[in-house]
Amino acid sequence: MYTLHIANKLYSSWSMRPWVLMRQLGIPFREVMHRFGDVADWAAYCQLAPNGKVPCLEDGSTVVWDSLSIVEYLAEAHPQVWPDDPLARAWARSAVAEMHSGFQALRQHCSMHCNWRVRLHEVPDAVRRDVDRIEALWQQGLTRFGGPYLAGERFTAVDAFYAPVAIRFQTYGLAPEASVSPYWQRLLNEPAVQAWQEQAHQEPWADPAHEQDILAVGVVWQDLRAGGV
Repeated sequence: MYTLHIANKLYSSWSMRPWVLMRQLGIPFREVMHRFGDVADWAAYCQLAPNGKVPCLEDGSTVVWDSLSIVEYLAEAHPQVWPDDPLARAWARSAVAEMHSGFQALRQHCSMHCNWRVRLHEVPDAVRRDVDRIEALWQQGLTRFGGPYLAGERFTAVDAFYAPVAIRFQTYGLAPEASVSPYWQRLLNEPAVQAWQEQAHQEPWADPAHEQDILAVGVVWQDLRAGGV
């Protein structure tokens, strides 16, 4: 069985991608969490993961790091990871690569937080451009391949890669335009995405560094974690 190493579900968008994909597609795996702030645990983990970051996948003696590499590795044994149609598959890979390397303004200004609802002090132009591009990309996929998912009728890796974006939109009140809002809601309601969020609500740990970044850009008006207000 695969072993997937992740960090806190509350914050780790990179971990969320393969976790949601494997959970949604029924690919069995064992989860190992490495909590942000646990210095000893991360020091030990760095002996496994060459880049010292999450996620990382173990398959026997094989170690695969980086979320995109993990997805491609899984696809070799589980072809349902990508769409069947070659054109849809090419588009999905391009959209995944764009997410993997792009949208830096959105990432930096709107850090991942599954449990908070935040009212931003402002939405910088660079963030708005990222949101507009994501909306356009979603619209393109849904229109070209017929939906209800980005590359056709099945949930695939491209949907998993945009699941953390759906969480960010929810956290910061960046609801997408009406034409793609149904897809956004569908993504938030997928069983694997719901499971990730529900487990994040139960996490008892907070990481001050992550939360200070968020408090610098907005006001928290709701906390959904267990014991929150």
